[in-house]
Amino acid sequence: MRKCLIIFISHCLISLASCSSTPSEQQAAESAKAYFDFLLEDDAVRFLEYKAGVDSLSADYGEQLLEAVRQYQRDIQQKHGGLREVRIADDQSTFNVSQQSTLILCYNDSTQEAVTVPMVERDGQWLMK
Repeated sequence: MRKCLIIFISHCLISLASCSSTPSEQQAAESAKAYFDFLLEDDAVRFLEYKAGVDSLSADYGEQLLEAVRQYQRDIQQKHGGLREVRIADDQSTFNVSQQSTLILCYNDSTQEAVTVPMVERDGQWLMK
């Protein structure tokens, strides 16, 4: 009986350890939040600065991408009255498998939306894919 109890407690501890965020997961989630906070500040240009590979895009494609972010901001304003807050979701379990951070977008109309942000580490900095 004692052996079964020890095995059960070991499995519980392993399960708890696998659910907690590692420092890199937390850094990626905090970076994603910081980048989405730029949308709160109505700063689409700064938001795009932290997209991996954006510096190697052609000028035309970069402008199209910037316009797409601005349209996204207009859609949020029109549908939800704007973005009120960006939070890091409590559960970051998808990060281990696919390096994705989950954020909660809180809108002015009191609705919320969970978004998954694919992240990649480049030279010690987390960027959005």
